[in-house]
Amino acid sequence: MYAIFRAGGRQFRVNNGDVVRMPLMDAEVGSEVEMNDVLQLTDDNGPKLGTPLIAGAKVTAKILRHGKEKKILVYTFKRRKGYEKRRGHRQDFTEVRIEKIEG
Repeated sequence: MYAIFRAGGRQFRVNNGDVVRMPLMDAEVGSEVEMNDVLQLTDDNGPKLGTPLIAGAKVTAKILRHGKEKKILVYTFKRRKGYEKRRGHRQDFTEVRIEKIEG
């Protein structure tokens, strides 16, 4: 059984027990969170699609840790002008383990 849900402006496809990195969430490490924006559930009977959401479906996850991704470099320049700019960026994330999918 897997589910597709929406959180933090992105969509995730998860199974029970998966560990997923999501955009930073405002919750304590070790706490459980529920995602109610479930778009699709698939089990042995086939897929169940929402229009746009499935009523009563939810995904429960446990927060494992908060962190930052590896640094990426953003480099811009203008040719033949001697102009160049280099910046770095590290995106914050929350790592969660999917505990239960209900639908």
